[in-house]
Amino acid sequence: MRAQTDQSMPHVIGSIPAYTASIASDSDLLMVPVQNYVRPVSLQWYYATTHNFTHRVLYHQPVAYLRKKAALQLAAVNRELNAHGLGLKLFDAYRPYSVTKKMWKVVPDDRYAANPAKGSGHNRGIAVDLTIIDLRTGSELPMPTPFDDFTEKAHHDYQQLPAEVIRNRSLLRQTMEKFGFVALETEWWHYSLPDPKQYPLLDLSFRQMKHLVK
Repeated sequence: MRAQTDQSMPHVIGSIPAYTASIASDSDLLMVPVQNYVRPVSLQWYYATTHNFTHRVLYHQPVAYLRKKAALQLAAVNRELNAHGLGLKLFDAYRPYSVTKKMWKVVPDDRYAANPAKGSGHNRGIAVDLTIIDLRTGSELPMPTPFDDFTEKAHHDYQQLPAEVIRNRSLLRQTMEKFGFVALETEWWHYSLPDPKQYPLLDLSFRQMKHLVK
């Protein structure tokens, strides 16, 4: 794993007044609850349990939040899949910057974890980890690996897989990209909006977000 070399920290919005000021100057920066836009949607919060790559609970009582633009585009993805009896399951959306720092201590490798010197698309409210489910059964479609598998099998260019799995991975990518998301090549489940620097890093807890976002 590659060690962190840049110790400088970026600007992070960590207070309610600072967030309020940011959206007052640019309404595109508004954070919204994903479930107000993406219906139906299934949620499974691995990072709210110890069943994740850090083996620690990284946050409590999470709610899926994204910038409004990302939520609208994700809603379009969901509608497209719904027409074929499919839907979305989210593993993660917005997460506070402080969580990214915890993750980096465990996996200091920017193929799989965001370097705090740059921050994560999740901290900016523009990234989502997700998969496709069968709406009738609620079951996840077969994908190359479980969530947060840091092996080559999770890479988009890995081909030593059953044809059905490759089709499912391609369906997720093609649908997400159709509606403006960008894939992370090393993680089949991770997508974000382009031009991340347009969106400030946030370090607001889920408790704070519940008071801010309606």
